[in-house]
Amino acid sequence: MITTSPIMRNRSEYLPLWTTSMPRHVPTRIGCLFLFAAMLFTPFTSHAQTSPQPSKALQFIPVSPCRVADTRNSTGPFGGPEMSAGSTREFNIPQSACSIPSTAVAYSLNVTVVPSGPLGYLTVWPTGESQPPISTLNSDGRVKGNAVIVPAGTSGGVDVYVTDPTQVVLDINGYFVPSGTTSALAFYPLTPCRVADTRNATGPLGGPTLSAGTSRAFPVQSSSCGIPSTAQAYSLNVTAVPQGDLQYLTTWPTGGTRPLVSTLNSPTGEEVANAAIVPAGTSGEISVHVTNASDVVLDIDGYFAPPGTGGLSLYTVTPCRVIDTRSGAGAFTGVLKVNVGGSTCAPPSTAQAYVFNATVVPDGGLNYLTLWPDGQTQPVVSTLSAADGAIMSNMAIVPTTDESVDAYSSNSTNLILDLSGYFAPPLSDAGTLTVSTTSLAFGDVVKGSSETLPVTLTASGTAPVTINSATINGAGFTVSGATFPLTLSPNQAVTLNVQFAPTAGGAVTGALTISSTLPTNPTSIISLSGTGSHVVNLAWQAPSNSPVQVTSYNIYRATGSSSSYQMLSSTEQMSYVDSSVQSGTLYSYYIESVDSSGAQSGPSNSVTVTVPTP
Repeated sequence: MITTSPIMRNRSEYLPLWTTSMPRHVPTRIGCLFLFAAMLFTPFTSHAQTSPQPSKALQFIPVSPCRVADTRNSTGPFGGPEMSAGSTREFNIPQSACSIPSTAVAYSLNVTVVPSGPLGYLTVWPTGESQPPISTLNSDGRVKGNAVIVPAGTSGGVDVYVTDPTQVVLDINGYFVPSGTTSALAFYPLTPCRVADTRNATGPLGGPTLSAGTSRAFPVQSSSCGIPSTAQAYSLNVTAVPQGDLQYLTTWPTGGTRPLVSTLNSPTGEEVANAAIVPAGTSGEISVHVTNASDVVLDIDGYFAPPGTGGLSLYTVTPCRVIDTRSGAGAFTGVLKVNVGGSTCAPPSTAQAYVFNATVVPDGGLNYLTLWPDGQTQPVVSTLSAADGAIMSNMAIVPTTDESVDAYSSNSTNLILDLSGYFAPPLSDAGTLTVSTTSLAFGDVVKGSSETLPVTLTASGTAPVTINSATINGAGFTVSGATFPLTLSPNQAVTLNVQFAPTAGGAVTGALTISSTLPTNPTSIISLSGTGSHVVNLAWQAPSNSPVQVTSYNIYRATGSSSSYQMLSSTEQMSYVDSSVQSGTLYSYYIESVDSSGAQSGPSNSVTVTVPTP
């Protein structure tokens, strides 16, 4: 059993990346009156739609860093032998000596390889699931580590695949459980911020350089990064700038015994970065140990603390490639905007931080690459470095405010970002959309007229809700009142006006579909119904032979084969709409004019109309 160092060997060592991846008009002349009749008739179905369900919301429980497995040790479930080329091995983490409960749903791990030579790539994923087309790390033969958040699989296990022979070491610093679990912590993202840099002037968060074999505590909460005293673990990017070879660097909570784990290695003396979730120790401090003289840089992108306002939960996803510039615009230098929400991975707009595996494939030496929230000033931090031009990977938790992140590269490089999860408000706290009704019934509406009814949409919960669209179907239905996309703040409302203007006679159905970016129930459907009323439009001309002025007209109607006409109405206009007709019935009409003395003319000749059956 090897106990002399967490990760060390006497020769060059590094790691991998996978590069794959209707009216009728009846004009009739009636003596000196001309009467015209026209039929107006008019017409909807509701739709059901299922929405994809999000993964379960998770929160974090930190543990003092602990070694789960090391294949350099004696043969056993968490020991040897060395993994052979093209092999896969399962590690059931709850059965390890690290006291991880079987209730753990995901793990925060540091994976290190000690290869026998170049290692094409290593991939970690939940036991029982298909191997995803992504890599966790790559190596040109050097010892390399990379942090990863991976869901627990069958029996709490994780699977590891390697393309080439290598020893594999797994260290754990915490695990995730369902949100609401006692003592579980929420995540609070921060714009990446530099906590400490020993290359700076001497001070608690500055110099001097750590000398070989020494440990130092850093008062993280006294930095200018806005970390509260409630923080119980930090999401850090740890960078070592060695004075020469650095066998390994270890981080742990101050006040505890230094654990037999490593955070990163740099056996060739290159600047190396690795993400680490480090529990807070005494007075919120963390400790760092180096085997060889090295400067240390600590950057932070968030912290874990008891649930409260602004606290987020983790949602894991099947690993998905957001961007690979090798199959797009190619290598870049300077700033590159990455639209994560608009990628094929399409995480929900509620995401406030993404969990990436970031990989660079440089054209030459790469001083550093930085990831940060789009729309904010580039922070003075680094995500990873590849000064010798080697392929490098690092887990990065990157906050976002607009579903995009920015990447800055100091030198020409290709960039691959694989998404394995995101942090968002718990569903109970996330924005929800309340719709004032599930159906609108317009009743009878005469063609040529319209009826309008409202639908009010209200954002509830503690987060904004973005409505992407309001689409409508069904003949004669339209919607107005807002332009989309539209974001509603909590408790803000918008009223849409739904109008029914029948284009034909008869019953009509339709649907108004409201689509939002909510992670659950993103689609709301309001059923629409109405009836286009059958009416008869009558129009006539003033008599040209009247000796006195005509002041009004009386309309008479007979129903069916009856010759008995009844006065229907009187109007001063020369038109009338009869909306009291019934489907499948024959009606006959004539008009009499009335002068100022009240005398009536004789009847005009009649017109006959049969109202159709819808």
